[in-house]
Formats: sequence, C-alpha cells, structure tokens
Amino acid sequence: MLIAIPLFDRFAPLDAVGPYQVLSELPGAKVVFLADRPRGVSDSKGSLTLQADAAYGDVPRPDVILVPGGFGQVDHMGPGPLQDWLVKADETSTWTTSVCTGALILAGAGLLTGREATTNWLAHDELARLGAKARNERYVFDGKYATSAGVSAGIDMALALAARIAGDEVAQRIQLGIEYDPQPPFNAGSAETAPPEMVAELRAASRFSR
Repeated sequence: MLIAIPLFDRFAPLDAVGPYQVLSELPGAKVVFLADRPRGVSDSKGSLTLQADAAYGDVPRPDVILVPGGFGQVDHMGPGPLQDWLVKADETSTWTTSVCTGALILAGAGLLTGREATTNWLAHDELARLGAKARNERYVFDGKYATSAGVSAGIDMALALAARIAGDEVAQRIQLGIEYDPQPPFNAGSAETAPPEMVAELRAASRFSR
C-alpha cells in the first residue's frame, strides 16, 4: 500500500508527520513524501525541513493521498503542479485525504464539490465557498474522501482511516503504540470551548477573515 504525502513550502509539520506516524504502522505500508522535485521542504516557520524523496510525477498512482495544510496552502489552490498531480492521482486512489487547510487544496481542485468535509475552524467559510459542505467535526468521511479539522485532528482522522483499511484492532494497536491518549491541560481546543475573547482575537487576525 503506497501512501503519498505531498509537501509544499510553508506546510504545517504536524499535519504531515502526525498522520505519517499512524499510517506508516499499517501492515505493508510504504509512505513517500513528495514535492515538485526531490528536495528539502521547509515548514510554516522556516525552522523545520522535511525531505521529499520523490517528485509528483514519480508517484502517479498512490493508494492513499494525504494533503497537509499550512500557510503555503494558498499557493496551491489553483492550477499548478500539485493540483495537476492531485486530480490525476485521485482518479485511481483508494483514499484521498487532507488535514487542516489541506482540504482547501482538495476543494480548489474540485475534488470536494458537493461533499461533506471539514478543515481548520477559521477556514470553514472558505471551504464552503469552494463548493464543499463544511461540517464542524473533528474529521469527516464522505465516500473515499476523508478530511480533518486543524493540525492535531489529523491524528484522529489517520486512526479512523487505519481502522477502515486494516480493522479496528490494528488501529487500536497503533493508537496504543504511540500512546495517543490526549489529556490537554486546557479546555481551549475548539471555538466552542475556548474563551470567547480569544476566539474573536484569532478570528480577527486570521488570513481567512480578510
């Protein structure tokens, strides 16, 4: 089973690495990081680099596609190498998935039109504008498409995907192996539970509010 994770400049690292940690544990899984060409790709802060070992054209028919988000997502919502690869690879993929604002890349390629999907809470309106049915959920499955909310939700989605691919027991073993047992010190992980003034501040500062 070939799992392709495309990287682009200014991607969000946990969007890619969290699901990688889960999906790479699936029996028979091979994960490939790819980009416009084999190179080191820097994250949103420019302080972390992941190596893309393949170009898009080197991986034409992956079984699973996982698109991360990040500030660089805005550069890939229209025609270009990533979108061209996505549209073609999606024709034969078993699963096409995204984390956070990676859903906007999928939607920009027309892959989520009329489908239920989710993304970072700040980008729900943008996702709907691009033709998806935006849902305020941790992760959403619609046919072969799976999308997750912001950053850390990618781990939840990846575990749910692992269960659909290999069964609940395998997914539970992976969860136990990585000791994924979230117990955050604050109840501020969503717009529904965070302090209202904090929600308003982040919404006002968001690039999606402009």
